[in-house]
Amino acid sequence: MRDHLGAFVPDTDVVIQGAADGPLAGLTFAAKDLFDVRGTVTGSGNPDWARTHAPARRSAWVVERLLAAGATLVGKTITDEISLGLLGINRFHGTPMNPRAPDLVPGGSSSGSASAVAGGLVDTALGTDSGGSVRTPASFTGIYGLRPTHGRIPVDGMATQSPTFDTAGFFARDAATFAKVGAVLLEAPVAGELPAELLVATDCFGIADAAVRDSLQPALQRLREVFDRTRETALAAEGIEYWAAQQRALQSFEFGRTFAEWIDATNPCFSFEVAGALANAALITDEQVVAPRAFREDVRARIDALLDGRRVLCLPTSPILPVRRDARLSDMRTAVRRIIDLTAIAGLTGLPQVNLPLGECNGVPVGISLIGWRGSDATLLALASTIGKEAGRS
Repeated sequence: MRDHLGAFVPDTDVVIQGAADGPLAGLTFAAKDLFDVRGTVTGSGNPDWARTHAPARRSAWVVERLLAAGATLVGKTITDEISLGLLGINRFHGTPMNPRAPDLVPGGSSSGSASAVAGGLVDTALGTDSGGSVRTPASFTGIYGLRPTHGRIPVDGMATQSPTFDTAGFFARDAATFAKVGAVLLEAPVAGELPAELLVATDCFGIADAAVRDSLQPALQRLREVFDRTRETALAAEGIEYWAAQQRALQSFEFGRTFAEWIDATNPCFSFEVAGALANAALITDEQVVAPRAFREDVRARIDALLDGRRVLCLPTSPILPVRRDARLSDMRTAVRRIIDLTAIAGLTGLPQVNLPLGECNGVPVGISLIGWRGSDATLLALASTIGKEAGRS
């Protein structure tokens, strides 16, 4: 394969043929370099991580599942360094291209997987999502992406970042492939009665840039036509930004502890941004996350009651358009903070969220999302399939 997008990990040649038959026979896939592939080192986007870890003895559950269903693995894709990023930047391996907007970032940390799918190098690809790492690149590159209900898809053989947030998700260019892959990974049919009510999160749309809001109005109207009822609601009485602050505190606390022992033992080299994030995370104490943990339990109960197993929530996937690949560091930090303002909702609550590639602003993709109730992953995929067919995308 000619990787003209810079999506795959340099100097890593991995091809494993899928089963001779199965629901995904004939399809190709790539795996983010956080998933174990037997016989290869999981590099996690950092040369020192790769240097200090042995080749995997077996592949991650999601990799084995796709192979058994007939899909062929054709490579491992670039991730933001140890998955700490939302823009798709990797100072060691390079930044994959955004095929729909080459001057702009592809989104991360599943940047390589999204780039490979959006650019037609593979049919589907695996990503991870702790703080928005499937949803953001799906929005920025104009493809379908699912962050599943936390714990719904096994993460065995996936490099850990923040255990109470980590999920294994996936991408596809079209709704039909998206549904087929989802049925395999969820081990459940993508079918059934669709929810009747759509809740439009007015405060989420309210914090989005005008260009994002305006670009999503046709998509929002299309979604209204799919549901029997639509109702507007303000999601967060405390303010969406407050939710995001709790997500950042909890996620940072967890990844600070995930990597602490390895950092202490190996003194690895990091890019400036990642080193700073880890240094700040190391300062967060147990006492400082008591209140965020209590808040998380509260908002989970509140959103569970709001969705009540029969409603879905609509919001922009990202409140901003992707920034330039050569943006200043300060602009990148601002972009990440604003992205988390919306990705924190599913992160804190552990709910599934699907990106629908239905918007566009001057040729740049703009995603709109649906968040479902706990365990509604197959329902979200069925909605994506229905909407994709009506949009002529499947």
